[in-house]
Amino acid sequence: MNGIVDLATLLKSLVPQLVDGDYVFCSVSGSISDHASLEPVAAIREPEGLTLILPAAVAEREGFDFNQRYRQITLTVHSSLEAVGLTAAVSAVLADSNIPANIVAGYYHDHIFVPRDKADKALQILNRLGDSTE
Repeated sequence: MNGIVDLATLLKSLVPQLVDGDYVFCSVSGSISDHASLEPVAAIREPEGLTLILPAAVAEREGFDFNQRYRQITLTVHSSLEAVGLTAAVSAVLADSNIPANIVAGYYHDHIFVPRDKADKALQILNRLGDSTE
């Protein structure tokens, strides 16, 4: 099933949802198979180490260092990986309100990790984003 490519349609169809719980970004050594049992939301291999996005409770239980707690906002629209401009539009509107946006694309949806204390404001902004395209 192909996702939506047209930016205007994507913005009108975002339906952002705040996911329960806090998430953290951790850098660990080893391979993803060493940490698969932790069921990370995402894993990214970098030269400096393996970045895991984990529920905060899991990271604390494992004794991992992290700097900030984030909330996850999922854009429930099925966006195509070939869509142009969605990430830019979302990050720009959040940047205008001084909200950092760490965006991870999945096959079906985009997921935005924002600082916990700015999550409600980010959700309000994203809910209005589709209105601005009419």
